[in-house]
Amino acid sequence: LSIKEAKSASLAVKEGKKKESIQEPRFDYYNMDRGDYDDDDDVDLTEDELSHIVEIYDFPTEFKTEDLLKLFQCYQKRGFDIKWIDDTHALGLFSSPIAAREALRSKNPLMKLRPLSKSSSATKAKARSCSDYLLPAKERPQTSAALARKLVIGALGVKSNLTKEQREAERKKLQEAREQKRLAAKQREDAWEGK
Repeated sequence: LSIKEAKSASLAVKEGKKKESIQEPRFDYYNMDRGDYDDDDDVDLTEDELSHIVEIYDFPTEFKTEDLLKLFQCYQKRGFDIKWIDDTHALGLFSSPIAAREALRSKNPLMKLRPLSKSSSATKAKARSCSDYLLPAKERPQTSAALARKLVIGALGVKSNLTKEQREAERKKLQEAREQKRLAAKQREDAWEGK
């Protein structure tokens, strides 16, 4: 706009002939407070969101993590973890929604299970607040300190205090792990090829 046009536009606004054309934004994104959400509100979790998690409740207050893990021992190899809410509530994290549904079908007199979508609002809020830590459970791969020991010994220039039998046992364990990994890869490949 030229200066002349700007002056005439401001005169038109002053005289009431023309409305101001500047539109106010609906949201103030620069000063938005992300902490406006009230934890007392009912948190809506859909069926597919966090469907690998079940609420474990109504178990004795004396139960410890080990006790709950024993009750779910058949899911340990596929991946299972527990996150505590309070003395009689916990979240069961399964490796997949299928495993979680399977656990929901099982009955146990010592505890009750329900999907997270049907749990209390406090449990949902707790799950939402720590959702970054509620990823599907995966078993930690087996490790060995052999490589770390070898690197440290090499860097420091000291002699290893392991006996020959211990070194052979470590070497054998590593070979078995490599063979197991190779067999698992072959099984996956054969499954894709239909063998």
